[in-house]
Amino acid sequence: MRLPRASGVLLHPTSLPGPYGSGDLGPAAFHFVDWLVTAGQRLWQILPLGNIGAGNSPYMSPSAFAGNVLLIDLAELHSRGWLEADDLVPDSAFQARRLNFATVVPWRMERLRRAAACFASVRDRADRESYAEFCAHHASWLDDYALFMALADEHVGQLWCDWEPPLAHHEPAALKRDTARHADRITFHKFCQWRFFEQWLRLKAYANERGVMVIGDAPIFIAYQSAEVWARQELFELDTTGRPQVVAGVPPDYFSETGQRWGNPLYRWRKHAEEGYAWWIERIRRTFELVDIVRIDHFRGFAGYWEIAASEPTAVNGRWMPGPGVALFEAIAKALGPLPIIAEDLGIITPDVEALRKRFAFPGMRVLHFAFADDSSNRYLPHHHEPDSVIYTGTHDNDTTLGWWLAATDHERAQVRAYLATVGKEIHWDLIRAACASVADTAIVPLQDVLGLPGDHRMNLPGQGEGHWEWRFEWAQVRPEHAQRLAGLCKLYGRDGAARH
Repeated sequence: MRLPRASGVLLHPTSLPGPYGSGDLGPAAFHFVDWLVTAGQRLWQILPLGNIGAGNSPYMSPSAFAGNVLLIDLAELHSRGWLEADDLVPDSAFQARRLNFATVVPWRMERLRRAAACFASVRDRADRESYAEFCAHHASWLDDYALFMALADEHVGQLWCDWEPPLAHHEPAALKRDTARHADRITFHKFCQWRFFEQWLRLKAYANERGVMVIGDAPIFIAYQSAEVWARQELFELDTTGRPQVVAGVPPDYFSETGQRWGNPLYRWRKHAEEGYAWWIERIRRTFELVDIVRIDHFRGFAGYWEIAASEPTAVNGRWMPGPGVALFEAIAKALGPLPIIAEDLGIITPDVEALRKRFAFPGMRVLHFAFADDSSNRYLPHHHEPDSVIYTGTHDNDTTLGWWLAATDHERAQVRAYLATVGKEIHWDLIRAACASVADTAIVPLQDVLGLPGDHRMNLPGQGEGHWEWRFEWAQVRPEHAQRLAGLCKLYGRDGAARH
């Protein structure tokens, strides 16, 4: 589906300002939407909205459907009478420009437990009805998720395959027994999802009413330690004990000489095909309930994916395996109609990947940080861009533009200076201008580049499991000229939504 010519900013909600150690769905999120409007931006791109997993990554969520409860606005819970004023006194260890997960996670989870306990003791009819309606609407995934999380709470540090065999094998009698045994924990996890969804949908509606669409992110793979892998083991490449036989990753690339061993279980695509790709259809449908546009991460994996034996310590010794290809997306299109999907087609892109993307008219991605390493034939250079693409200065996996420039080779710097006719004094604005000027329908810029921040403000470094996803900013860093310059470039290059004749 062709997207309108527009531009936007990449910023995950956890990076927003706020008093409680992490960005959330509170006032700062609404203020950021207002800032986007002032800056002439019509798109807000985020990372996956699910709970964090290993390494605090939003790409390793314990559910493909649940929301990140750490994003819940605690002040709203206080306004509903479920938290006391004393509950909102920030921890002295909170940092304004860094998300300290070790401190923030237990502090926020304790507040959520207090709020859920209070909700359970109050008999407000409207709230009870709203909660019940939410649970009914989301029952297809919520029941398994809440029980899985309750069991994970009980078996801290254990993989689900190491639970007692009846539970590990998702046997109905064991599920019924433990659903009754963990009723309070299950209610807690459902309560948190209810508040997340209500708060997020309120924020999304606020953005949409102001002409801002949200670009979400759907990882192709999901975490092994997740409700869906546990509940639907037949859909994944697991052995009879529930352990992965093979895992996902990518071969050696720009980011790592040994590749990236993600460790996610791989799909048993034959089983998905046998049920008409119903699980995937439901996943995509639910994702579009939360966002307006979806970026599918690692799109090339649907044409062919890198399979690594679970025993391998790195991704070097893997092999390419065929993905579901056309059949999956035909099933999705038949069930849901044409959808605004962005295909993350970075890395090793073969003709079959390009053919699959173009068959369904999914815009691909171009990244300017990758454009200057060789000569004029580089596909990421603006003169090779096509309208059905999304141009980025860099993504959440890249360094900031200033960090990239400082680490660039002499050849790359020379190419940049010649191609963009610049001395590189404001290299971040040079690349932002190039992105806005591109014929690509969509241009996205990380907020770090708008603010001109160095490399220690990057969001992630692929291949490293710890110490990332922590970046935050403060409003004091955002000056009026940032919005003014962005708005000016959008108007100059026709990304402001003005009528065209």
